[in-house]
Amino acid sequence: MAHKVHSLGQIPINDHSFSPDKSFLAVARDINIDLYDSSGPKYKQLTTLTGHDKTVTAVDIAPKSGQIVTCSQDRNALVWQPQADGTYKPMLVLLRINRAATYARWSPDEKKFAVGSGARAIAVCFFEEESDWWASRHIKKPLRSTVLSVQWHPNSVLLAAGSTDSHARVFSAFIKDVDSRPTPTVWGERIPFQTLCGDYVSPAGGWVHDAAFSPSGNALAFVSHDASITVVYPAGPDQPPSAMVNVATSLLPLVSLTWLSENEIIAAGHDAHPVIFSGSENGDWKLDHAIDDPLHAKKSTDKESTALNMFRQMDLKGTQNTTDDDSSLPTIHQNTITKLRPYAISGSRVSQVSSSGLDGRIVIFNV
Repeated sequence: MAHKVHSLGQIPINDHSFSPDKSFLAVARDINIDLYDSSGPKYKQLTTLTGHDKTVTAVDIAPKSGQIVTCSQDRNALVWQPQADGTYKPMLVLLRINRAATYARWSPDEKKFAVGSGARAIAVCFFEEESDWWASRHIKKPLRSTVLSVQWHPNSVLLAAGSTDSHARVFSAFIKDVDSRPTPTVWGERIPFQTLCGDYVSPAGGWVHDAAFSPSGNALAFVSHDASITVVYPAGPDQPPSAMVNVATSLLPLVSLTWLSENEIIAAGHDAHPVIFSGSENGDWKLDHAIDDPLHAKKSTDKESTALNMFRQMDLKGTQNTTDDDSSLPTIHQNTITKLRPYAISGSRVSQVSSSGLDGRIVIFNV
């Protein structure tokens, strides 16, 4: 089965999120959020949500309620509530940060969402019925730089964060009167808000672009700017990890990852194609294979007609050379992949992932 490619224009896509039935897609692009009907073979734009005045950095659709959370470099987050007439009503979020918001994700139970920021803080947001707004509490210590990603544990209490201070950390985001007491995990039994349950450093000291829990929540993986991936298996509270495996690659930096199963991870970034890592707690993690491998891929066949391509080359480069000076990449994505997200699950394994890129494309990869 071939990978599905959807070109949504030339504007870079910073993040994307599908509804659970995959009939609806939200795309963060420039200062807007574009909504598409993705039920057919070709995506059709439905509407555009406007409310931010700087670049929108993240978008996430809550699977059950259908609410959409967005955040932006304008230091704000908005929760968009679906209305009966198909429109969306923005709700106020008291984020209380003085730098750009960088990343936002709903917790699995949808009672909270977390927002990373350049203010050396993570805002954990929850709804206050009396005031009819979303309030926030901040995780600050020991963060020392911009938080680039936040991802939730399956229990909706623990939170993984990657930041530019070269650390991947696991925090408790337990909020009294909002969360019920979680069962103990390998990350510990202590649940006060802001408790640091794990702190791991990128071996080469590179920015940690993304960090995520395995499907069981018993392992953590993160990708850093040295183009390596690290997988951590905690041994318990206040104990060194039972295993911490780093896999270095010769790729350009990886910026996004998602777990396919307990023993497989897919990651992508500046090389414009995904790669799959496999391994276990035994320390045998390795780069398994590439998807859409540029070493074996052929140049895209859907190029412009010869005449149009000739004029394009003359306009861009002052040359009529259409063969030897072709600037297109031998991969489906023509620029950095910004986000990878699970798309379809077969049994206990993710069988398809969706990707967004700086080339304005959404691609459904078979894995």
